[in-house]
Amino acid sequence: MTGPAREVAAVRSAVTAAVAGLPPDALVLVACSGGPDSLALAAGAAFVAQRSTRTGTPWRALAVVVDHGLQDGSAQVADDAAAACRDLGLEVVVTRVEVDGPGEAAARDARYAALDLVADELGAAAVLLGHTLDDQAETVLLGLARGSGARALAGMPATRGRFRRPLLGLRRADTVAACASLGLVPWHDPTNDGSHADASLRSRVRSDALPTLERVLGPGVAEALARSATQLRDDADLLDALAEDLLVAARTADGLDVGALHAAPPALRTRALRSAVIAAGSPAGALTRAHVLAVDALVTDWHGQGPVALPGGIAAGRACGRLALGTAPA
Repeated sequence: MTGPAREVAAVRSAVTAAVAGLPPDALVLVACSGGPDSLALAAGAAFVAQRSTRTGTPWRALAVVVDHGLQDGSAQVADDAAAACRDLGLEVVVTRVEVDGPGEAAARDARYAALDLVADELGAAAVLLGHTLDDQAETVLLGLARGSGARALAGMPATRGRFRRPLLGLRRADTVAACASLGLVPWHDPTNDGSHADASLRSRVRSDALPTLERVLGPGVAEALARSATQLRDDADLLDALAEDLLVAARTADGLDVGALHAAPPALRTRALRSAVIAAGSPAGALTRAHVLAVDALVTDWHGQGPVALPGGIAAGRACGRLALGTAPA
């Protein structure tokens, strides 16, 4: 199979693999912005869902279009995306959200919250997202530039809870070709152009940084970054599991046992402390490595220092061989 037909088949195969194992008659949501990635995904899901009724393992697909209201004409874009999904034979829910704060992260949080809410209301078994290998490469490159740890460099998982990303093995060019082959006309977000006044940092990585790396280092940079993410995710998963075991072993009725924490390797101890601080109520997005190292110093460099203030009104303090995490005193 060659040409655009190959890309269409690749999208359909990716969807088939992503929904394997779902219970009969499961409802699957497809997040669709109307862009080439999510529109190709919606087309693939519509086809595979329709075919499933003939294979004895039926499931239903429903598109969810989220209007963030961040651009002029966003309501029309959402309505056009909904119409395209209906033309594919999908039922559609359009939901409009309020984005709490500037930046890509705030919009992403609002989008995921909306998708979770629709999934809860309708009892969906899975939510399909249209992220591609290119998105994965951009995520890893952004993590490298920010000096992030292994978990951030592990990129986006193919599955996390009900969310599934069938297209992580496909390039953005594949979804564009699939749309063209199917006669679909996707929406192209103008802010994805790095030269646009409202372009995000990710958009500039997409339009400037990655092409420059490909030109300087040769083709295959995106694939290499995505492979690195897969390898780092395996490592991060193992370290997370070992760090959780450490917390279980250190937990006492009145805090975490300092001796048990001190005996652990630094890579496990700091990871365990970060997890414990987040569990105590500190927002993960606001918690920096400097915060974690300050808590670690209560374990490894104790000289009578007072509590460490942490984001979210949380404090860490040491007393009587125990590390306590809780609400900071007013």
